[in-house]
Amino acid sequence: MGTIIQTIHDIGNLLGQKMYADAFSMTTGLLSDTIYTYLLIPLLLGIGIFYTFKIKGGQITNIGHAIKLISKPAEDKNSISPFKAFTISAASHIGTGNIVGVAAAVSIGGPGAVFWMWVTALIGGASSFVENTLGQVFKERNPDGTFKGGPAFYMEKALGKPKLAALFSVVIAIVYGINFNAMQANTIAAGFNSSFGLDKKIVAFVLIILAGLIIFGGLRRIADVTSLLVPFMAIIYMAVVLFIVIKNIALIPHMFGLIFEGAFSLKAGFGGLFGTAILNGIRRGLFSNEAGMGAVPNASAVADVSHPAKQGLIQALGVYLDTILVCSATAFVVILSGEGIYASDLKGLEITQAALANEVGSWSNYFLTFCVLMFAFSSIVGNYYYGENNILKLNFGKNALNIYRVIVLIAVILGCVGDFSIVWNTGDVFMGIMAVINLVVLIFLGKISVGVYNDYMKQLKEGKDPVFNPEDVKELKPYLDKITAWNKR
Repeated sequence: MGTIIQTIHDIGNLLGQKMYADAFSMTTGLLSDTIYTYLLIPLLLGIGIFYTFKIKGGQITNIGHAIKLISKPAEDKNSISPFKAFTISAASHIGTGNIVGVAAAVSIGGPGAVFWMWVTALIGGASSFVENTLGQVFKERNPDGTFKGGPAFYMEKALGKPKLAALFSVVIAIVYGINFNAMQANTIAAGFNSSFGLDKKIVAFVLIILAGLIIFGGLRRIADVTSLLVPFMAIIYMAVVLFIVIKNIALIPHMFGLIFEGAFSLKAGFGGLFGTAILNGIRRGLFSNEAGMGAVPNASAVADVSHPAKQGLIQALGVYLDTILVCSATAFVVILSGEGIYASDLKGLEITQAALANEVGSWSNYFLTFCVLMFAFSSIVGNYYYGENNILKLNFGKNALNIYRVIVLIAVILGCVGDFSIVWNTGDVFMGIMAVINLVVLIFLGKISVGVYNDYMKQLKEGKDPVFNPEDVKELKPYLDKITAWNKR
């Protein structure tokens, strides 16, 4: 509390000196830290734990089943398959945070942060299941046979709050499609400028051509691109990490020793609000996979499945792919590189660069630049779709989507050539507010997903390939007239 009071005092001094930009930056930073630490983390963990009990740990016990589900084709050949819907969301949340954010978490919280990152992912899988199942239940069918859905849809239909739904749509369209995409573009341009001396304006030109070709192609082209790009980038990055792990196989027991010792040591556990290891592990886990934060359902709702719980389980699997697999890959490389690197004065990307260079040589800087390009570009595509989905929800007319696409491309250009730290801080605050809104909604509507899960498991135990009939789920009785996408089953 003393730190908050001191920060407010500092903001007042900056305003008195008419240093408005610095005051605004410090204000957004204070709001972000307050929202995330005192609201978002307790909500995410509390809701995740609650629904883990309600579905009896189904997000974990059904991992093998979810892996089988992900390869199933769409129910209708004109629709989007579960895998393609999965890769749209994965494209968004598997981003530069998996490289930069994880390194920062280990640097600040020590190796023990990794353990709490894992715990958070396992719990977050339940929140992910709940929100993505809701998105599937209340999705709508497009004229071309595809679907659209997400938090704005279940806020309006199940919660009966159309104004809240509209506010949510506006915020997510701005934050993801514009703010975050400007920052992803900034990361790409800075990386290529630093590694290859490439002019940022050239990077901007190439980016808007590539991004424009994809986003103006609509949902189908976005799904086709992400279904190729996401597996490719994940396999390449994991292959290099696997090589490093094998190279240091004798150090693996020591590495895990550091992780578990750091997770439970008194220094880590009681050295701050929840302990630096706990706090940083939780933050990185939650904010990397976005479980419960209201973003992913915008993509997962497009999947054509026979039962909503199928995509709910698949998206829970996405939490583990992001955090336990990709984030852990970065963490392992950083920890294996030694305390001399991750406990040094290096920051974020610099830590991962130094760790890779230490293990495989200086060529890794170019490799990491390529990985940043792949991760950040895929995020631009995935983030854009979140915005598109919500622009369609707002029903602004047939020209609104094309205008939005142009604005997104302008944001990419400005992100490449400008300093968007203030925009990033503002977006961070609004994403926190957006997530708090969605999580509060999940408290009221999560019982629907639990009922849908029970219906799914009942059919599965009877040896059936579960098919959704809303009338079979008692929790859906008050909402049957709001469920429109399943009436052609």
